[in-house]
Amino acid sequence: MKQFFTLNFSLPDSNAAAVFKVNEKTFTSHPIPVHIAIVGHLTRDISPDGYTIGGAVSYSGVTARRLGAEVTVLTRAHPDDVRFLEAEGIRVINLPTEVFTTFHNVYFKDIRIQQVLAVAGPIMECEVPPEVYEVDLLLLAPVAQEVDPAIALHARHKLAATPQGWMREWDLQGRVYSIPWYSSGRILPYLDVIIFSDQDLVGDMSILPTIIDSVPLVAITRAAKGSVIYHRGRRRRVHTRPAREADATGAGDTFSAAFLVELMRGQSPIDAAYFANVTASLSIEAVGLSGIPYRFQVESYIEAHPGP
Repeated sequence: MKQFFTLNFSLPDSNAAAVFKVNEKTFTSHPIPVHIAIVGHLTRDISPDGYTIGGAVSYSGVTARRLGAEVTVLTRAHPDDVRFLEAEGIRVINLPTEVFTTFHNVYFKDIRIQQVLAVAGPIMECEVPPEVYEVDLLLLAPVAQEVDPAIALHARHKLAATPQGWMREWDLQGRVYSIPWYSSGRILPYLDVIIFSDQDLVGDMSILPTIIDSVPLVAITRAAKGSVIYHRGRRRRVHTRPAREADATGAGDTFSAAFLVELMRGQSPIDAAYFANVTASLSIEAVGLSGIPYRFQVESYIEAHPGP
């Protein structure tokens, strides 16, 4: 079970980046392992052979774990599906549900067409165990409007979001389409980092200046074109590694986790973005979670191909 979408647009090339708020919290070198908690639905992504495990929490969680982080996931999922994450050494807090979020994804060139077949209940603020707020970095990673924006108020340390799941809706046939991010005002003021793809804003491109002005560090993924970083009022493109694509599902979530882990290890945003670009490019050369690389694989490539 993976996830699909349809959209495309190009980012403005202007160097006149927006002004950042200066109440920025700096990312200083953190003892390893950093502890990351991720909130969102573990999904079932329909495949010809049944289903695979998907959702931002799965790709981000496995990536962070393979890069050396301690990972906790708060989700609603089938107990059998949770075992995939537990086998990676991820602690899973699985809230009760009788419905499991399920997607059917189809890719056409660089376009993802996505259908939602079932959606588990939301993860509400009142259901979050206190220890989740105490981690080094809390990542809100919705896929289907399931993460309560009120959770953002309570992070004790760093807070990040991959907001794609707040920027989509679906019709009666389950066909997913883009919408404006209606809850953005409840989340943006609390974020230290936000990460999304250049397809996620198709429902409302006008929000981009607000995001850049509200969040100290913004990363926008652009598939084979790498990523764009907005930091301290500057816009910087970061190139990536050429890849032989087998399955692009989860690449953005893999980027997000790698980017955040490296930030928490004290890397600069640009170096963290290059590391994340390489990690994501390696991940798409195999199907599903199996392609997510380990730290030594990423570092080996970067040693031979130094970044910016």
